[in-house]
Amino acid sequence: MNQITPALLDDIRSRFAHVDHCPVQGERIFFENAGGALTLNSVVETATYFAAIPDNQGRANAGAEELVRVITQAKADMAGFMNAPNGQFFAGESGTELLFRLIMNACLGTGAGRVLGTTLEHPATRSACARWAGVAGQAHVLVPHDDATGTVTAEAYAAQVTPDTKVATIVHTSPVTGMAVDVAAVAKAIRAVAPDCYIIVDGIQHAAHGRIDLAAYGVDGYVISPYKVFSRHGYGIAWISDRLTKLPHNSLIDGPEDNWEMGTRDTGAYATMSDVVSYFEWLGGEVSNADERRGKFLAAGEAIHAQEKALTDAMIHGTGNLPGLKDMEKVTILGGVDNPAREGLVSLAVAGVDSVDVVRLLNEQGIRTHLRKADHYSGNILGPLGMDSCIRVSMCHYNNEHEVAQFLAAMKTIAA
Repeated sequence: MNQITPALLDDIRSRFAHVDHCPVQGERIFFENAGGALTLNSVVETATYFAAIPDNQGRANAGAEELVRVITQAKADMAGFMNAPNGQFFAGESGTELLFRLIMNACLGTGAGRVLGTTLEHPATRSACARWAGVAGQAHVLVPHDDATGTVTAEAYAAQVTPDTKVATIVHTSPVTGMAVDVAAVAKAIRAVAPDCYIIVDGIQHAAHGRIDLAAYGVDGYVISPYKVFSRHGYGIAWISDRLTKLPHNSLIDGPEDNWEMGTRDTGAYATMSDVVSYFEWLGGEVSNADERRGKFLAAGEAIHAQEKALTDAMIHGTGNLPGLKDMEKVTILGGVDNPAREGLVSLAVAGVDSVDVVRLLNEQGIRTHLRKADHYSGNILGPLGMDSCIRVSMCHYNNEHEVAQFLAAMKTIAA
């Protein structure tokens, strides 16, 4: 079945905090999910509970032992959700910090050669590669993405990969165009030429959409930011392969060799990831007859994808008697009208109306979107298109078609 029915959507929305109102602004539509998704109510409760516990992990008392159990369970939950039969998960300061750390150790631990990235990527990976490839005396090479589709292909990587490629980075989904990259195909293309290359994936934008399969990707690192996948701010999560684990890295003298965590981590942060995983499992059980946990995760991902495609299709092609963005003469849609790589996001510009004004006008009508400027975050995407800015409208599976209709009604006036 793998479909989110209206009744199920109501149930889904009831599980998130501030789904239709902001505690500051009041009633609003949340189309800023790429900047940080809504938070599960269960995450709020869990975070509050653990914030009050004074115990530390690793002590000889019942409270400390429970903290260790919670962390161990969270790591097992994440391994199941992302299909990671080996390697390890650990928490860090943020997704950006973790990408920097993984890339730093991969560059410093591999010697002379090339570091391969793309022009599609977020500056978290591009900046880390530029810095640490330089320190390690490696060449940093950028594969050009396709401006028309807003993504990058395995063939584009294959044209640039060489046997001395030591480190490669992939962005799973672009936070500007909203288009996904075929991680498994890219990794296969890289390994065909450079089998020992360390491949590190920025999964920050992709994670909220589900459908993560580390066993199938054949990569060495995968990083997410939990606040973009229904948890909270203040930490990041990384998975690293066994061979990346073994590379030299910052650690305490005489401490455990495989430990990549720096200091005592927040048990509540780990615990909220168990809440996130439980939510995906619950959703998968609602949209399928799957008995196995992995089957539920897969079903949830398929249902999320279908729901978000329905929302972006309605936004682009129209709903009811409202014209879609493609029928608004002054509107340009990044990545084209019909793009199978799109994941819940539509970036656009309106001829004759500054993007900052479009965002402001929408916000005045209670519709939360985001301005992307041709700066260090988005210039790599907007610059080649000759654009100084765009409006990012990012949805998640808990949004509904009525919200899309309200957005289109507002855009009809703005773009007139």
